Amino acid sequence: MYLEIVSPEATLFSGEVTSVTVPGINGEFQMLQNHAPIVSLLQEGSVKFQGDISIEEEFQNKFSQGAGGETILAINSGTIELKDNKVIVLAD
Repeated sequence: MYLEIVSPEATLFSGEVTSVTVPGINGEFQMLQNHAPIVSLLQEGSVKFQGDISIEEEFQNKFSQGAGGETILAINSGTIELKDNKVIVLAD
């Protein structure tokens, strides 16, 4: 599936991933390939995603690596939309 993470300043990441985990307002949830369409608000926490990830050099300081091999981005809040295997995260 395709993931795009957009902040007010720039598009921080865009590329193919195998899974995405986000901090929803009712708890953390994960999306995999062919997940049902969803729109949700996000709360403070971490967006975690896995795959063959390549982060642009200018944004690498915003991401960290988790123990399970996932790439992690801390956010304050945001929204997420998943439709047709394309995930868009609007993050603050």
